[in-house]
Amino acid sequence: MALPLDGLLVVSCEQAVAAPLATRHLADLGARVIKIEREGSGDFARDYDETVHGMSSHFVWLNRSKESVTLDLKSDDGRATMLRLLDRADVFVQNFAPGAAERLGLGAAALRERYPRLVTCSISGYGSSGPYRDAKAYDLLIQSEAGLVSITGTEDAPAKSGIPAADIGAGMYAFSGILSALYERERTGQGTDLEVSLFDSLVEWMGYPLYYAGYGGTAPKRTGTSHAAIAPYGTFSAGDGTDVVLSIQNEREWATFCEVVLGRPEVATDPRFASGRARVENRPDLHAEIDTVFTGLTGDELVARLVEARIAHARQREVGEVLEHPQLAARDRWTEVGSPVGPLRALRPPITVAGRTARMDPVPAVGEHTDAVLAWLDER
Repeated sequence: MALPLDGLLVVSCEQAVAAPLATRHLADLGARVIKIEREGSGDFARDYDETVHGMSSHFVWLNRSKESVTLDLKSDDGRATMLRLLDRADVFVQNFAPGAAERLGLGAAALRERYPRLVTCSISGYGSSGPYRDAKAYDLLIQSEAGLVSITGTEDAPAKSGIPAADIGAGMYAFSGILSALYERERTGQGTDLEVSLFDSLVEWMGYPLYYAGYGGTAPKRTGTSHAAIAPYGTFSAGDGTDVVLSIQNEREWATFCEVVLGRPEVATDPRFASGRARVENRPDLHAEIDTVFTGLTGDELVARLVEARIAHARQREVGEVLEHPQLAARDRWTEVGSPVGPLRALRPPITVAGRTARMDPVPAVGEHTDAVLAWLDER
């Protein structure tokens, strides 16, 4: 059976993470994605590292199921070919530096006039206006400007997110925005222009800390894996060193936790811990009470008690352990994709379409499809 976006043509002048993530999700759902790259080196994310048999881990993650075409967009021939592609396209995505698309004749206003049904999506660091418009916008810089670094880490030291949170946020908003614009086009026959910035996306994700600081007067404290407003919440260790993460959300769970897991129901009514606010204010004493019990248990014994009490919990796994996670194995989430360096292990798309086989086409080499795509354009 066809996937939902079969027949849709996406042309993307993309690099790094945000735009490639958006278009890879479109490709996962069946869209044909033609990735425009620089002649020679291509997308600079190809060179971030060489850990995947010589290929970049970022590039392998973000670029399966795409066709790579190299064009010199500063040349007359390159721009002419680009316009021929857009003549057939449904969606155009770009994450050029601010103003570059306009200088190349690929700005949203110019394209809207020429291709009224085209959905255009511009992804930038800070948006098309404002004093930060032209600022460099690497993920760490956006995490810092948006305040994420200030609330991540421990009390002693802030930290950035371990994944490119700003890029991922922008990529996902671009993906969902494009889908909404395509739905609107089905009703109106007209495309639209979308603008997504990494900064706006991450500030949106900072909603709870912003409200907390704006109305509470102070920002949430950095608490490692703990939570500024909930306790007990975070990582605790069993006696054998197994790390288990707890998340107790209400008073009923708290009482059950004390009775079944700790075996000390009186702790639930201790004035220091009798309310959510009291537990947060007395977190060191709370952790001491919990650690006294947990250090006498193995990881398996602790998990068994948590399961019996139906307390929300998780194992704090290292990345290598996630590769062999039993949930992924049980649901057959791993498969293979082709690449210039041979078959690679890959996760199936997170969106499962009932009755359809997930699209898992190869990761392209730089310019691998240039000749084929040019020949296809000449067929018309």
